[in-house]
Amino acid sequence: MLEDKLLIWKFKGGSSEALCRIYRKYGDYLLALAAALLQDVNASEDVVHDVFCKFIESREAFRLAGSLKSFLATCVVNLARDKLRAKKLQLRDLDEASAMVLDTNEPDQDAIFGEQARDLNRAMATLAYEQREVILLHIRGGMKFREIAGLQGISINTTKSRYRYGLQKLRTFLSDQEKENEINQRHKTIN
Repeated sequence: MLEDKLLIWKFKGGSSEALCRIYRKYGDYLLALAAALLQDVNASEDVVHDVFCKFIESREAFRLAGSLKSFLATCVVNLARDKLRAKKLQLRDLDEASAMVLDTNEPDQDAIFGEQARDLNRAMATLAYEQREVILLHIRGGMKFREIAGLQGISINTTKSRYRYGLQKLRTFLSDQEKENEINQRHKTIN
């Protein structure tokens, strides 16, 4: 938080190095958030680009009340919503969202983590957008339920319900997926 305040102070003073540091610090996170919300890597890159362009344009007037990470995540969420409304994007699999797949440099670990990431992406795609947004902002963004409620314009109880029901759906989907994988593995062993 202290580093962010210093970066913002330097950024407002015209430091391009501070802007680069902010981008390096939060860019991947914002891209993964946008990709999970939009289910489209290209559109996600556009959203993150637009967020940083608007951030640069507002340099002189910019004031931060809370966390820079939460502020940028809120900007990404709002632009993602706008993009979904404007283009009515069709949800599709996020297998290509490599930012969410762990890089382990070990082929067997890559296969395991890659498969788990694909399963999680498919599970996230089954959720209603509002549930997916709450889960991502709370778990990946570290935002509190009251912050998410304010962002979504809903009560804190509705936010918690969306989170709880979303997690319940994810557990069910992933449990079913695991059972299906076990059955497929047995069939491979038999054949």
